Amino acid sequence: MIKNFVDNIHNEAYKDYYLAPVLDAESYVFTGGRREVSLDGSWNFSVDMYDNCLRAKWFLEEETNSEGRKVPLDYGFDDWEEIPVPAVWNLVKPEYFYYEGPAVYSRRFLFDGKTEGHVFLRFGAAAYEARVFLNGEFLGLHLGGSTPFCVEVTSYLKEENRLIVVADNTRRQDQIPSENTDWFLYGGIYRGVSLFSVPDTYIKSMNVHLEGWREKQVSVSVSLGGASHYEGGEAVFSIPELQIKESISLGPGGTAELTFVAEALSLWSVESPKLYDVQLSYLKEGTVIDMVRDRIGFRTIETRGNEIILNGKPVFLRGVCLHEETEENGKAVTKEDIRNAFIKAKEMNCNFLRLAHYPHTEWVSQLADEEGLLLWEEIPVYWWIDFSNPKTLADAKNQLTELIKRDYNRASVIIWSVGNENPDTDERYHFMRELAETARELDKSRLISAACLVDAVNLKISDRLEEHLDIIGFNEYYGWYDPDYQKLITILEESKPEKPVVISEFGADGFASTSENMNKVRGSEEEQKEIYEMQVELFKKTSYIQGTVPWILFDYRTPKRLGAYQKGYNIKGLVTADRKREKPAFTVMKKFYEEVRKNEQRD
Repeated sequence: MIKNFVDNIHNEAYKDYYLAPVLDAESYVFTGGRREVSLDGSWNFSVDMYDNCLRAKWFLEEETNSEGRKVPLDYGFDDWEEIPVPAVWNLVKPEYFYYEGPAVYSRRFLFDGKTEGHVFLRFGAAAYEARVFLNGEFLGLHLGGSTPFCVEVTSYLKEENRLIVVADNTRRQDQIPSENTDWFLYGGIYRGVSLFSVPDTYIKSMNVHLEGWREKQVSVSVSLGGASHYEGGEAVFSIPELQIKESISLGPGGTAELTFVAEALSLWSVESPKLYDVQLSYLKEGTVIDMVRDRIGFRTIETRGNEIILNGKPVFLRGVCLHEETEENGKAVTKEDIRNAFIKAKEMNCNFLRLAHYPHTEWVSQLADEEGLLLWEEIPVYWWIDFSNPKTLADAKNQLTELIKRDYNRASVIIWSVGNENPDTDERYHFMRELAETARELDKSRLISAACLVDAVNLKISDRLEEHLDIIGFNEYYGWYDPDYQKLITILEESKPEKPVVISEFGADGFASTSENMNKVRGSEEEQKEIYEMQVELFKKTSYIQGTVPWILFDYRTPKRLGAYQKGYNIKGLVTADRKREKPAFTVMKKFYEEVRKNEQRD
């Protein structure tokens, strides 16, 4: 026996203690209409680059040893600096800007204990691994830096509580995304944290969608959580504005699916984003046990040949890509930031946004529902990842499932994307196919896509994954990374897709020119404008292209871009990073989209 073994020094398998329970999509609870107590505000914080909170189990707050003697402490939760939650740590202090690794958050809160049923913590997102501790107990591990998660805390609550979260944004090969990305990897608890209560048996999920735009047939599915056995009861779904109230008996598993016709329903559209307040109640012997609410628009989305069909009519996706970032807030964007982005997109005559390259805050889809913008949402299966690793596939499936559960009821979301610019290997094909199948199994009311690469040898749109997709996403940078426009002309002429194609990325750098001579330098705004003009003329001639999505609306931070004019930014934006100045290419797209819009109105 090794008698001088010190666990927090010599045990390199220390993380094995924190692998379970896993907080995944199965633990997610629908919170619409529930009263949530916010835990946002000032939290104590410290970077922990050696991971000592986990190694030495600081969360136990043991101030004495086994002999009852006081021991020195290497931490001081309540004495640490305070930083805001939600926020990214990178922008709190200059010395944290490039920090990647574990960091510890701590805050105290009071709980009156007057509750029956279950109490949950909900996190909007924390990058990337998040380990949650309450009053010295490890509650679970969540993987994925952009999706929400819940954890039950009922049996761990006291009148005075300490909540600790170890957030770790270390890049790892087996994660989603992997080690190499073209955006800034912000760290921290950057979306809201809240506490909410539910009854012993509660509504865990409510999914609502329209099955037929002509018939106006509404579909509602509900599942219960809490009790291990369900003894009858019914679910009642209502749309008060339309005086609709429909009920159905719950099955033995606490699930039910309800369909009904709502003839008076007004369809949600880009031009008229009509929303209805809806309510779902769970009743037992006539008594309401639980109730949730949402604000929902009803529309259908499908494809017909090369066309994308919204509510029975063809629609061209006049889009632009958008990262979740501002210079002031990083990924912790505010509702005002989102509204400002929407205003700029609408000024460019957009009806569509591609949310790159990970799930954005749920505020985006909620506000898009109100504003009448269509959305493409995706998970960060980006470039190369460990496609042969079952753990990586499980991570990707869970992130996709959490995203779909969160945004299922959002009319604005019309496309789930399962990846971006992945090499066409056998491992990648099987990986992505499973993701597409998972998305279709969870949600048959939306379209499935992926942003694919072109066959650069045979010069045509070709990807084995196409057969599992509804829309082919085509990323291309002809005129920029490959200056030969003839290749793009050949690709568009030689490709004969049987499905709609969306040009999911195109563009070029655009830095501000200061003289006529500067305009001739690669990457000037003038060259960017010329590339956009060339691209647009080709798009006009290609009938199967049913959407265009330039890269990108705003310049944004990325450690990959270190050129003389980039200086840590991807400068392909149509608007500068401060969101104040439109580049000339913005006007090119604005005019193109205005032309497309007028043609649609004439048709």
